[in-house]
Amino acid sequence: MAAYTYRMPSGIPGDVSRKSHSTIESHNMPTPVAAFGVFAKMDATGNLAALGSSDTADTVYGLIVRSYPTTSATNDLGQAVPPKGITDVLVRGYMTVKCNAGTAKKGGAVYVRIGAAATGKPIGGIEAVADGANTIAVKARFMHDADASGNVEIAYNI
Repeated sequence: MAAYTYRMPSGIPGDVSRKSHSTIESHNMPTPVAAFGVFAKMDATGNLAALGSSDTADTVYGLIVRSYPTTSATNDLGQAVPPKGITDVLVRGYMTVKCNAGTAKKGGAVYVRIGAAATGKPIGGIEAVADGANTIAVKARFMHDADASGNVEIAYNI
């Protein structure tokens, strides 16, 4: 059993952290996004899709939810890729996400990557610092400091 000397992990990216304060919808996602807990948009055909470099904060629809129960024989915990098909999306509420860049601080602004994806910085991923035209600010805030793995709770559309 692990011993947590200072702080337990914040959670698993894509996990809804305050379920009673959240609004979750189910939509079709024909092409999977990079990970659970990233932002997605609604495309012209009414399907969820990955964000693109020309998208704005108004284009963002919600966060991809890591549904429970979920199974994966090939991925480590928190590393699974969302499947295509009907997918849950958080349109209002609280979720644990992975902060991929910067230092997440309580009350801090949340930025979403829309361009120049790189290892550890997926399209739709959450960051605590702006990266020029590669990120956009969304109506969200960090609820506390990130844990040692970069996991942190955000409030979205609250």
